[in-house]
Amino acid sequence: MALSKEQNGSSDKQALLDAQLQLWHHTLGYVKSMALKTALDLCIPDAIDQHGGSATLPQIVTKVTLHPSKIPCLRRLMRVLTITDVFSIQHPIDAGGELVYGLTLASHLLVGSTLNLSPLLNLMLGTIYVSSFFDLGRWFQHEMPDPTLFKMTHGREIWDLTDHDASFSKLFDNAMAADSSFIMDIMVNKCSDIFQGISSLVDVAGGIGSAAQAIIKAFPHVQCSVLDLSHVVASAPIGTKVKYIAGDMFESIPSANAVFLKWVLHDWDDADCIKILRNCKKAIPSKEQGGKVIILDIVVGAGSSEQKNVETQVLFDLMIMFVNGIQRDEQQWRKIIFEAEFSDYKVIPVLGVRSVIEVYS
Repeated sequence: MALSKEQNGSSDKQALLDAQLQLWHHTLGYVKSMALKTALDLCIPDAIDQHGGSATLPQIVTKVTLHPSKIPCLRRLMRVLTITDVFSIQHPIDAGGELVYGLTLASHLLVGSTLNLSPLLNLMLGTIYVSSFFDLGRWFQHEMPDPTLFKMTHGREIWDLTDHDASFSKLFDNAMAADSSFIMDIMVNKCSDIFQGISSLVDVAGGIGSAAQAIIKAFPHVQCSVLDLSHVVASAPIGTKVKYIAGDMFESIPSANAVFLKWVLHDWDDADCIKILRNCKKAIPSKEQGGKVIILDIVVGAGSSEQKNVETQVLFDLMIMFVNGIQRDEQQWRKIIFEAEFSDYKVIPVLGVRSVIEVYS
């Protein structure tokens, strides 16, 4: 049946409204991020956790620092956080009862001492990171590679800031340690065969050693060391089985059966990655002798084809651009691996948006 002129006109108007909705939804996306940041700043996940995993607003208020005049505003914040599935919500049976807010699987990752991703989110949602993107359009008008988006905003590179700003360095180290504790707990279980036959491993740019400690805990026979810059190694914990080595991955990497690169290569352009990988190749024996490089990073397009997974991968790619980094697809990974004169590799997409890449001489 053909549509009438009026029906066509109504359809066109609805299409315009749908288009407006799409633009508004994208435009207001940052509000979701800031709502999550506010929940962390106010320790709302902890407040709910302290009440056994579910709490009413009056109960939450007893555990957070909040001016009484802002309680109605808190209700509106919680409405956003529940509609975006950060928290769950249960409506009262009686009309006068209070709403009950609960922890979802996602917000369970914001509480406790293990598998707590709050330090990582605090870094990513912090002013230093977020403000770097205010002038993204202006950055596109500059010739690569300098200045990076981060340097254009803050006057120095992020690595220089971590070297000279103790508070930011601590924030950064805690974020990386939180991510390592989370993902390594999963990796050593889902990818245990990767570590079979390895007697020694060096974690390159491994920070304070959270990943190496997880590997040793799961595989006590593996001798693990961490290579990082001297100021990072100086703040490493003492009394662990991990050996800490001060050095520069662009100069040399200590010898081991395996080299581990967790979320390192995405920070660097192809030329720098090839230099790092060539140093890795010098550090390990051949494939026949059990040598390998183990890369934990994003392979864009690998893993689930669900919209949220694909979107998160490309969002990470755009985010890491603020230091002239790149999240590579498989062809881009293949290019730098073979240009570093490795003979073979294997992508194992079993870690959500991230994958493990085994690389062989």
